[in-house]
Amino acid sequence: MSTSAEVPKPKRFVFKAAYLARVHTILALSAFLSALAIGSALHYKKIVKNGVAGYPEEWFPSVSATIGDWYPERNIFQILIALNSGPRLALVLLQYYMHRKPSSNLPGIVMLSGVLRTLSCGGWVYITSTDDHDAHDVLMISYIVLNVPWMFGTIACTPVQNARVRRRRFFTSMVPMIYFFIQHKVHRIPGAYTRYSFFEWGLILFDVMFDSASELELEAANLEVPFIRCPLTVRPAAYIYWSILTSLTPTLFYFSVWELGIAGHELSLLSSISPFLLGISPFAKWCRTRSGRTTLYLLSLTGLAAYKLDQPLHRLFVVSFATADETTCLIFCEVAGLGFLLSSVAKHANHSNNPVWPIVHEQSGGYNKTGIILACIAILDYATRPSSSALASSSAEKPAPAVKTPGGSWLAGSISLGSLIFALHCLLEDSSTLIAWSWSGYPIKGPVPHLHGSITHVAQMVGLLLPLLLTSSSPAGLDALLHPLWFAYGSASAYVMYAYKDWLGYAGGANFAVFLMAIFPAVLHQAASAGHLARMFGVAWLLVSVFIVANVFTVAYAFVPGGEYFRERTHVVLAVQMAALALAFRWPGLRGNVRLSTPAMSKQARVAVGSTLAALSVISLLVSMYRWPSDVIKPHRVGPRIARTGIWTVHFGIDNEGRDSQRRMRDLIKDMELDVVGLLETDLHRTVFGNRDLTRVMAEELGFYVDIGPGPNQHTWGAVLLSKFPIISSTHHLLPSPDGELAPAIEAVLDMYGTNVTVVVAHNGQEETPLDRELQASELARIMSSSYPLPVIFLGYVVTRPLALRPAPYEVMVTDGRVHDIDDEDWDRWCEYIFYRGLYRTAYARVSRSTITDTELQIGQFLLPKHGFNVTDDSREARNMRSWKEDLPQDHWFPMEYYPELGGKRGHFYHVFDTVKFNSSGDQ
Repeated sequence: MSTSAEVPKPKRFVFKAAYLARVHTILALSAFLSALAIGSALHYKKIVKNGVAGYPEEWFPSVSATIGDWYPERNIFQILIALNSGPRLALVLLQYYMHRKPSSNLPGIVMLSGVLRTLSCGGWVYITSTDDHDAHDVLMISYIVLNVPWMFGTIACTPVQNARVRRRRFFTSMVPMIYFFIQHKVHRIPGAYTRYSFFEWGLILFDVMFDSASELELEAANLEVPFIRCPLTVRPAAYIYWSILTSLTPTLFYFSVWELGIAGHELSLLSSISPFLLGISPFAKWCRTRSGRTTLYLLSLTGLAAYKLDQPLHRLFVVSFATADETTCLIFCEVAGLGFLLSSVAKHANHSNNPVWPIVHEQSGGYNKTGIILACIAILDYATRPSSSALASSSAEKPAPAVKTPGGSWLAGSISLGSLIFALHCLLEDSSTLIAWSWSGYPIKGPVPHLHGSITHVAQMVGLLLPLLLTSSSPAGLDALLHPLWFAYGSASAYVMYAYKDWLGYAGGANFAVFLMAIFPAVLHQAASAGHLARMFGVAWLLVSVFIVANVFTVAYAFVPGGEYFRERTHVVLAVQMAALALAFRWPGLRGNVRLSTPAMSKQARVAVGSTLAALSVISLLVSMYRWPSDVIKPHRVGPRIARTGIWTVHFGIDNEGRDSQRRMRDLIKDMELDVVGLLETDLHRTVFGNRDLTRVMAEELGFYVDIGPGPNQHTWGAVLLSKFPIISSTHHLLPSPDGELAPAIEAVLDMYGTNVTVVVAHNGQEETPLDRELQASELARIMSSSYPLPVIFLGYVVTRPLALRPAPYEVMVTDGRVHDIDDEDWDRWCEYIFYRGLYRTAYARVSRSTITDTELQIGQFLLPKHGFNVTDDSREARNMRSWKEDLPQDHWFPMEYYPELGGKRGHFYHVFDTVKFNSSGDQ
C-alpha cells in the first residue's frame, strides 16, 4: 500500500450556494416583517402618524417610520439587516460568477450596479427620514434608479433555458416596481399617506421576491461552495507575533519616563534574544514539532492576558516572557508580512492603539478578550490540521535551501535582518508615523495624520505583492529584490523621507515602505538559508534592541549616560540601518552572494495572500472614510465670544497605572468644554511609546483642528495644539538648547470669531540646564512680542517660580514678551503657565490630575473684545478685579460637579484655590 494512501486528506465541507439565497430571503423578510409587527404592537399610533394626519385617518405605517423611529424595532431590524449584508453581497458575486463571459461586459456592469444598490440600500436603511430627510431620500432614489440596470441586466444575463427564473423575475417584480415607484414619488396625493405606505412596502417585498429568484438559478446550476483550510491561512504567530513584540517597549518604557533615566527595567529588551536557545539541539528539535510550536503559541498568549494585571511591573514580566516565546518561533515570511500589516491596520482602526496590547483594556479602547478568543481558535486550527496540510510542512518548519557560494556569512544575514525588523517597527508599525515625519503645520500642504494613513497601508500592500508576483514565475524571483538598483531605490526614498516635508517627504516615506516590505521575504529567506539559526536570529534581535536604545537616545540624551553622543542624530541611526541592510544585497564582485531559491507557491496560495492584502487595504480605506470628519467644528460659546483654553503635560499618554490615557483625557477636556488645548510630552511616534497618535481620540470624537507640532525626526518630546477655532497658519520652533533636550514650540494664528489671535504652545527646558531655560525664554518672548499689540495666549511648561527675576524665565517672558500672567497672585505654580495679551480674562482654574498624569490641567477663560476694538483698560487693577460667578452670565461658569465640596468627578476637582477664580469681563 502506498504511503500517500495512508495520509489523511483535509476534510471538505460543501455548502450549496442556493442556501445563501434562501438565507438572504429569510433574513430580509424577517427584518422588515418583525419591525412591522413589533412597531405595530408597541407604537402603533406613533408610527402611523405623519406631518399631515394621524390615526384614524392614517392607519398603516410607512417603512421609514417603522424601521427608523422607535426602540426596540429599529434595533432588531438593523441587526438583522447587518447579518443579511454578507449573503447579499455573496449573491451578487455568485451571479457574476455564473453569468461572466469573455465576450461580454454586461455581467460586470450588473455586478457593479448590484454592489452599489446594496450600499445605497444600507444607506437609506441606517439613515432614516427622521435622522436626515434629504440624505434618506437621495439614497432611496439611488436605490430605485440602480434597480433598473440591476433587474434588466440580471434578466438579460439569465440563461434562456431557465425560463422559470426569467418569468418570476420579470412578471412578479419589474412591473410592480415601476408602478409603485411612480405612485410613490410622482402621483403622491396629500392625505393619502397610508396608500403611499403600501406602495413603499410593496417596493421592499417585491425587491426581496426578485432577489429570491436567484435561489432557483443557483439550484439549477448545482453550484456548491467548498470550504477547505487554506494552505496560507495566517498562523497564530502572525498577528499575535507582532502585537506582543510591539507591546514590549511601551510596557517597558513606562518606568523609564517616570524615572527620567535608566531604570534597570530596560534589560527586559533582552527577552527578544531568546532564539539563542535554539542552539540547544533537543530544544530546537522540539520547537520544530507541531506540539512544540503549539505549546510556544499557547505560552505566548500570556502576553495578551497581561492586560488583566493591575501592576505595571507584573505586566512587564509577563510580556517579556511572551516575547521570549514569540521570538523563539520561526515564521513563514509571507505570513510575517501579512501579520505585520494586519497589526498596523488594527491600530489604524483603533485610534493608533493595538486593541490587544496589555497597556489597553476595555475602558481604554482594548479588545483583549476578543483577541485571546481569536488567537485560541487559530492555535486550535493549527494544532488539529491534517499532517498532509501544506501549512504543516511549510517552509517555516523546513527553511528552503539556498544555493550559495563559499564565503556566505550568517552574521551578515543576521545584521541585515535585525536592521529590517527595526525599520519596520520604527516607521511602519503605525500608518501615521511617516505622516508625522513629514508634517509641517498650517496651512496644510501634505497628508494629515488622522485621515491619510491608509496610503501607507496601500504602499505596504504593494511592497508585499512584489515578491509574490516575482516568485509566481520563477523560484529565484526574490533575487531581483536584492539587486543593487533596488537598494538604490530604497536609499533614495529614505533620503527624501528624512530631508523633505509635506507631500514630497511623505512620498519618499511611502516609497521607502514599498522597499522595506518588498525585501522582507528575501532578507528573511536569505538569513534563514545561511544556517546557524540560533546565532542568526539571536544576533538579529540583539541588534533590534540596540537600534531601539540608540533611537530613543537621540531624544533622551539629557537623562542617560552617554546620551550626548546620540543627540539629534536620527540621520546617523537611519544611515547605519541602510548600511546594515546593504549586507543582504548581491553586490557585484563580492564573494558570498546567495542565490535564493524558494519553493514555488501554489496558485491557491498566491490568490489567498493577494486577496488578504487587498482586503486589508480596503478595510484600511473604509476606516479612513468612516472616520472622515463630517461635522462642522465650532467653539462652545459663539454668542458671548468666549475662548476657554487649557494647558496639560500628559506624560506620553500613559497614566499612573501604565494604561493608555487618551479616553480619560478626552473625558476631562470634554467636560471642561475647552476650545483651545495645549498638550505637552505628546510625540509618541517612537518604538518606545508604541508609535501612537495621542490626538486621535480627541480629534475624532470631540471635533478639533490638530497641529501635532515638530515631528519625531525633530528630536523633541512633542507639543500638540487642539483648536475648535480655524488654524490660519502655524510655525514649528525648535527652541535653543545647547546643553539639554530640545524644546518644541508651536506658534499658531487662530481665527477667533473673526479676530486673529496668536497661540503659543511650548515646552521649556529642565531645571538642570539653566542656560537652555534662559535662551528658550528669550526666544519665546521674541515670538510673543513680535505680534504686539495683537492678542496672544501662551500655554506652556516653563520651569520657573512665579514672579522670579532674571535670568529665570518668568520675568524674561512676561516683560520681554509683553504679556500678562493669568494670575500673578498664584504662588503655588512651578511648571505650567498661561500668559495673555489683548483679551479679557474672565476665569482661571486648576484641575487635579487624578491618576492620568503627573501634572494638573490649568484652564484660562478669555473674552474677546468686540470685533474691531481693543481692551480698554489693561492696568493690573482692571485685570485683577474679582467677581463671584453668580455676578457673571452662566456661559462663564466652569462645571459645578468639579467643585471639591461636591466631591469632584472621576478623581478630578478644582484644587489649590478650593474654587475657581473669576474676573469681571471689563469694559466692552
